[in-house]
Amino acid sequence: MGLNWKEIPPDIRSFIEAQKLFFVATAPMDGRVNLSPKGLDTLRVLDARTVTYLDLTGSGNETAAHVTENGRMTMLFCAFTGEAMTLRLYGKADLIRPDHPEWDAMLALFPRLPGTRQIFRLHVESVATSCGWSIPVIGEMQERNELIEWAETKGEDNLEAYRLSNNVVSIDGLSTGYVSDDF
Repeated sequence: MGLNWKEIPPDIRSFIEAQKLFFVATAPMDGRVNLSPKGLDTLRVLDARTVTYLDLTGSGNETAAHVTENGRMTMLFCAFTGEAMTLRLYGKADLIRPDHPEWDAMLALFPRLPGTRQIFRLHVESVATSCGWSIPVIGEMQERNELIEWAETKGEDNLEAYRLSNNVVSIDGLSTGYVSDDF
C-alpha cells in the first residue's frame, strides 16, 4: 500500500509534475490549520529534495504567516485519473519574495502571471504514498482563469492596496512577513 522515502524518486517526480491540482497544508504553533488548493502552471520540482510553487495574490496569506513562524509544510497530490495514489511531501519551507537574492532566478522558472506575490520553496524531508483507493476518478481537469482575470483587472497598484489590506496578517493574528516595499 504505502511507501516512504527521504527524497523524491524519479517516478514520483513524474507523477508530481503531471498534476494540475495540489494542496498545501500549514499550521501555526497555536491556531488554525490551513489547507489551500493550488493550480495553474505554478509548481516546479527542482531536484529530489526541493519543490517550489509560485504563489498568487489571493484572499488571505495564511501559508506565509505559518511558514514565517515555523516553516512546517505538507504538500498533497491525489491521482484523480489513472492508477490510484495519494502522495504527501513533508518538510520545511521558506519564502522567496522580490527582495530575496534568489527572486529573479526563481521567478524565471515560472510563466509570467498577474498577481504574483511570492514563491514558496519546500525542502523535502519525507515523501509518503498511500493507496488513494477512495479518491474519485474525476477525468480531465481544466484550468480556471478567474484568478488571472481578477488580477489583470485590478492592476498592480490596486493589487498592492489589496495585499496591504488583506495579506499582512493571518486569521490568527500572525504576521505574514509581507512588506509593501518588497513589491
